[in-house]
Amino acid sequence: MPYADTITRDQETVEARLTRLNGELRDASAQTILRVAMLREWPRELTYVSSFGAESAVMLSLIADVKPDLPILFLETGMHFPQTLDYRDRLIERLGLTGVRNITPDATEAVAEDPDGGLHRQDADACCALRKVRPLEPALEGFGAWITGRKRFHGGARLSLPVFEHANGRFKVNPLASWTQEDVDLFFHHRNLPRHPLVAQGYPSIGCWPCTRPAEDPGDIRSGRWAGMEKSECGLHIEKEDRPRVF
Repeated sequence: MPYADTITRDQETVEARLTRLNGELRDASAQTILRVAMLREWPRELTYVSSFGAESAVMLSLIADVKPDLPILFLETGMHFPQTLDYRDRLIERLGLTGVRNITPDATEAVAEDPDGGLHRQDADACCALRKVRPLEPALEGFGAWITGRKRFHGGARLSLPVFEHANGRFKVNPLASWTQEDVDLFFHHRNLPRHPLVAQGYPSIGCWPCTRPAEDPGDIRSGRWAGMEKSECGLHIEKEDRPRVF
């Protein structure tokens, strides 16, 4: 149904907009969710933050179907596996993506806070803050919403993931929230998408190399991320006031 003429999205409260969108699109396909987000809700204010990790090709392929020039933010932490950087370049060419932006840490901050590249061993939260959380904030300026590739089957706090949410002043769109591992695998097969080369080596979830190992628990896709630490998220999807305090 067309959006009611009696109220504009600028006049709608955050809560009302979330209620409307989650009510309308709770059971919609990922393709429909993306089209509504891109073409109706945030036609010039939407981006995708991609890790170019194990499952990223799914969302990137769906985006390329609708808007291959959509701005895509890649957090180039300086700590990625070489295979991830090669995979990024391969997917960009394969899918015809023209809006990918590499977001890097502030050079002055990196020298001051992590001069020898060993911060991850001393304080993983501080390393994530330096290399991911703080660089993303200015990169998101001008965007009213961003797409994520999170899914409920990843477990943890993601088990109750809605399709639309609002955090830290922006909407977040989770088109694949209800997808299962089988859905992901079938999509790769049907689209003949290349897999991240580390998947075959036992890495179902891939981040920076110092804090990523092969999955310790086959039933927990993220069990190789920050293994042995009291940490399961880098901080990008945590409200500012709930993020670990770093010095």
